[in-house]
Amino acid sequence: MDLGLESKTAVVTGASRGIGLAIVKALVAEGVRVVGIARQVTPELKDAGAVPVTADLSTAEGVRAAFDAAKDELGGIDLLVNNVGGGDLKVQGFLDTDDEQWSHLIDVNLFSTVRASRAALPSLIERKGSIVNISTVSARTPGLGPVAYASAKAAVGALSKALAEEFGPQGVRVNTVSPGFVRSSIYDGPENFGGKIASAFGMDIPTFLEQAPGALGITTGRFVETEEVASAVVFLLSRPAASITGADYVVDGGMLKTV
Repeated sequence: MDLGLESKTAVVTGASRGIGLAIVKALVAEGVRVVGIARQVTPELKDAGAVPVTADLSTAEGVRAAFDAAKDELGGIDLLVNNVGGGDLKVQGFLDTDDEQWSHLIDVNLFSTVRASRAALPSLIERKGSIVNISTVSARTPGLGPVAYASAKAAVGALSKALAEEFGPQGVRVNTVSPGFVRSSIYDGPENFGGKIASAFGMDIPTFLEQAPGALGITTGRFVETEEVASAVVFLLSRPAASITGADYVVDGGMLKTV
């Protein structure tokens, strides 16, 4: 299938590892010129074929500097993937989540998407481009994740729908991809969030990765791979998806059971 992406330009946020890095690699493989924005540029991002830009997208100043650099590098933006997210996630309930934690997770997960979209939209309107925002299945099943994180990502879904409606008449498509449990670097050590989840269940990481798919009702019996999420993103950015906008593609191995 010809995706019609060759010679397009793209900005991918949160590009240094995991889903973001997989998206960068998939776009580069399709002939897209990519700027990958990350708070810390990893060797893997440097080797992925993208132009790395260092920025903290949880701040307005960081977004402004990063997108000024991206526009200078690319000349204009055809595609935007708002993947940055997460933040300092803690395994805790609502009453243990203070205002500082709420503000932090909203800045990282929602306002980064708001500000990046605002920065890119003039170019996207001019080029009739496309946005994909990365949410999470926790936005639909908020009891699975930290409440502030799930709430911020649910807001990202609402934002995507609103932007699709407002800018669709000007030729810009906006969609969301909501991954389920993804096998990524968050499970590489007990200090990472995935390791903390395993600990909360009283398991070491290998045992958690083995038993969690069954306990969570993941139909495929395994966690999602980052490349599988990237494939959905690239398709939504492509020419064959020209009539898809305002949609939320769930990539969760069948974990979400609602119609």
